[in-house]
Amino acid sequence: MPLLGYGTWRNKVPEECVQGVKDALAIGFRHVDCASAYLNEELVGQGIRESGVPRGELFITSKLRNAAHGYNNVRREVEASLQRLGTDYLDLYLIHWPVVEGHGEDWDLDNAETWRAFEELYDEGLLKAIGVSNFSIPHLQNLMDHSLITPMVNQLLIHPGVLQQDTVAFCRNNGIVVEAYSPLAPLKVLAHDERVQAMAQKYGKSAAQILLRFDVQNGIVPLTKTVHKERMAENIQIFDFSIDDEDMRYLNHWQHPDFKEPDNSHERPPQIN
Repeated sequence: MPLLGYGTWRNKVPEECVQGVKDALAIGFRHVDCASAYLNEELVGQGIRESGVPRGELFITSKLRNAAHGYNNVRREVEASLQRLGTDYLDLYLIHWPVVEGHGEDWDLDNAETWRAFEELYDEGLLKAIGVSNFSIPHLQNLMDHSLITPMVNQLLIHPGVLQQDTVAFCRNNGIVVEAYSPLAPLKVLAHDERVQAMAQKYGKSAAQILLRFDVQNGIVPLTKTVHKERMAENIQIFDFSIDDEDMRYLNHWQHPDFKEPDNSHERPPQIN
């Protein structure tokens, strides 16, 4: 898995979405993150095809929509995503949310049955890796207790102020790769933080680059989202510097009332039927 991903959430304007994927791949991104619930897999697939980048160079992720949980639904959902994306396999497929409508009380059985189908498709080679998104420790432990394959990836909301340290530590202890979505969520606030402004001057980098590098140095794979080519070019330039220990401590301890740990124990969006 490439250590930086291009996210496609909310990219539903056809020309913008297609061009965004093409621009990201032209700049050097090779990890593309999408989901059935984003309602743009066909556009993402078109962008990939028009980019001219060989399929074998790409790492493509998609996710199971909430309304399609259950053993009997997964194969159909995977095949639909493959068709929309124009590929015959996915590098990574995730359960998008652990607790979905109609399964608030039996989410454990629901996830176990859903995961059983993931394992079969992994064994068949349609899915090269399987994982989850927004899973807290109880959700992960449940799958590990009732499955043959431990989730390989957990995609979480992570950025300064929302570190989900207990879940991340659990993942590391069990060999689960952690991805971070919305890694730039606090950018508007931190861009005005005097300490972060000093870091930007010190390293010759933007606040956005510092936030992305922060995840990388914490052993987490950040997923960025933008349709602006100049920002993509900026976002990918994070492997030529390192944040020192003192600055990492500041970012790891930074807090703000607008950013709080999520509670994934209840039904969460997106609810796409």
